[in-house]
Amino acid sequence: MDWFSLGKRRSKFGKFLDQNNITQQDIVKKSGVSRGTISRLCQPEHEEGPTMKNARKIIKAIKDITGKNIDYDDFWM
Repeated sequence: MDWFSLGKRRSKFGKFLDQNNITQQDIVKKSGVSRGTISRLCQPEHEEGPTMKNARKIIKAIKDITGKNIDYDDFWM
């Protein structure tokens, strides 16, 4: 586990990034979604999710980075 995530409450999305050693900056660079949006989505009170446009970019970035088959419902409802 990375030192920056210790003790922080995280959303499902944030926990996934932590568990897969993916930084928020990795997602920002790969997806083109703003740093503020990615940061907000990692906070537990924002589990409602991003816009569909940003969600598609984020999901594609995660698939490219991890090779895992994930979708919107894995993080947001």
